[in-house]
Amino acid sequence: MAAARELLDAEGPDALSMRRIAERVGIRAPSLYKHFPDKAAVEAGLQTQGMIQLAEDLEAAAAEIGVEPPLCVLARAYRRHALASPHLYRITHNRPLARTSLPEGLEDRAAMPLAHAVHGDLDVARSFWAFAHGMVVLELDGRFPAGADLESAWRTGCEAFAQAIRTKTGGDNA
Repeated sequence: MAAARELLDAEGPDALSMRRIAERVGIRAPSLYKHFPDKAAVEAGLQTQGMIQLAEDLEAAAAEIGVEPPLCVLARAYRRHALASPHLYRITHNRPLARTSLPEGLEDRAAMPLAHAVHGDLDVARSFWAFAHGMVVLELDGRFPAGADLESAWRTGCEAFAQAIRTKTGGDNA
């Protein structure tokens, strides 16, 4: 898995092949099949790594929530997560998720900080995740014009969701 991750980080998802991974480890490709049945199993392992890292990053951010709206804190952590390992982010979030290969409860663990921030409203959580994912993908793809104030765009989106939550719950903290 370490060799696959190194290859992914260095060259992106298209570089992943059983032959290339085997070369990095210093074995022949057929020997790699003793450890992984196919490339999909390697990608599932990488998705597990990506989900674990996302869960850890969001949990750390949630632990530091104070005066600032929780959604803004979590959005910043989500963006940092994606920008820190863009290829891992893409393989984890832009492809079908190998749910049956994930450790039990991992997907829920990664979603929990956001679920708490939106007071359990899964529709708002999914909408917010779609906003954050879309912003990140557009940024990774270089789709924003030069000089675009992405900090302001993120803040505007977060504040809009926070206001929607306050309106729905009648509360002050979102």
